[in-house]
Amino acid sequence: MYSLARKVLFSLSGEAAHQLALEGLDAAYRLRLTRPFVAPALDAPVEVMGLTFPNAVGLAAGLDKNADHINSLGSLGFGFIEVGTVTPRPQPGNPKPRLFRIPEQEAIINRMGFNNKGLDHLLQQVRKRSYGGLLGINLGKNLTTPVEKAVDDYLLGLEGVYADADYVTVNISSPNTPGLRSLQYGEALKDLLQPLKEAQKRLADEQQRYVPLVVKVAPDMEDAEMQSLATTLRELQLDGVIATNTTLDKTAVEGLKHGQEEGGLSGKPLTEKANLLTRKLNEALEGELPIIGVGGIFSGEDAVERIQAGASLVQLYSGFIYRGPGLIHECAEAVAAIRS
Repeated sequence: MYSLARKVLFSLSGEAAHQLALEGLDAAYRLRLTRPFVAPALDAPVEVMGLTFPNAVGLAAGLDKNADHINSLGSLGFGFIEVGTVTPRPQPGNPKPRLFRIPEQEAIINRMGFNNKGLDHLLQQVRKRSYGGLLGINLGKNLTTPVEKAVDDYLLGLEGVYADADYVTVNISSPNTPGLRSLQYGEALKDLLQPLKEAQKRLADEQQRYVPLVVKVAPDMEDAEMQSLATTLRELQLDGVIATNTTLDKTAVEGLKHGQEEGGLSGKPLTEKANLLTRKLNEALEGELPIIGVGGIFSGEDAVERIQAGASLVQLYSGFIYRGPGLIHECAEAVAAIRS
C-alpha cells in the first residue's frame, strides 16, 4: 500500500507531499481506516532516563513540527514521538522551496529554518492529544534572537513545555539557523546548559515531576569537539543526548539533482556517519548518559547496528518517508529480539 502512495507523493514537491501525507493520515485515522494496514505497536518496554518507553522506536523531531498530527502518527506503532522544533514565537522559516528528495540515494536535503506556529499553538495541540505513548518536545531559538541570547529562548521553551513533556530536547545542531551549531562547544555550551539545568531543578521542585533534558547534536564534529561536548554533558549531568542531526557533508549526493542544495542532508548517506559518532560518543560519555540514535535508519538491521553502537533508543525520519509505516514495527521487533 505504501509503495503505491509513495509514487503519488513523490510526484509532488517535497513540502507539498509532506503536508498531503499528514492530512491524509489524519483523515484515515479519524475514519479508523489505518488499523487494517498497520501492525499494533509492539509491546517491548525499555527503561531509559527514568522513563518507560513502550518500545525502542520513536519518531524524530521535524516531521510534526507543530504537534498537529500526534494522534494519527502515534497510531502507526511508535513507542514515542518527538514534536517540534518549536520556537517561542511563530516564524515562517526559510523561503520555499526548502525541502528536496534525492531518491537515488534515499536522501533528503532540507533548509526549513525552524518554520513553526510557535509555542502557544504547540501546547494547545499537545494538551488535547489522546496518544498514550511518550512525548518529547524539541526546542529551538527564533531566528531574530541573537545567538548570544539564545538561552533566553530555550528557557522560555522549557518553562512553557515542562508540564506537558515526558522529555525535552535542546536543539543546538540544526544547520539552518545561522550560528546555532556554535552553541555545541566550549563555554558557549556551558553558558547555555547551566541555566537550563538550574531551571529544570526548580521546575521539578515546583511541579513534583522530573522531566529529562537532552541535547541534540550534529554529526559533523571533530573528535576533539566531540570529546569536549561529552565532558560538558557529563559535568552538567544532562539526562541524554540525541545523535545525530543532519549533515553538511554532501559528498554522497554530488552530481545528483538537488545534491548541491543548501541545507542539511539526511537519509542513507548519514547511516555510517551517525553510527561512527554514536560509537565514539558512547565511549566518551562512559555510560553516564544514554544516547537516542537517529539518522539513516532504513531497516531493522540498521536499528540493531545503532543499538550495538551504543544507543538505547532509535528514531526514524527519512527512513519512514522512504519505507513507510512498516519500518516502525520492523525496527521495534529487531531491537526487541536482540534484547530478549
